[in-house]
Amino acid sequence: MNQDYELKRKAIGLRIKELRLAAGYGSYETFAVKYGFGRRNYWSLENGSNFKINTLLKIASVHNITLEEFFKGIK
Repeated sequence: MNQDYELKRKAIGLRIKELRLAAGYGSYETFAVKYGFGRRNYWSLENGSNFKINTLLKIASVHNITLEEFFKGIK
């Protein structure tokens, strides 16, 4: 089961990265600073680290999407 969780976290991290790139930010550092994320913490998010629900809510809010839209395509 832990391996399944790891794969899902990686997929969520990839989704976070896709949203950043779609918003026109080539640099995760620029995005992180602009929206009040720690640079290292944001890098960790994009690489599938475990994080708090509030962080997910903030990411969805920054991109002006619902959680349903965020998770679309993640299985």
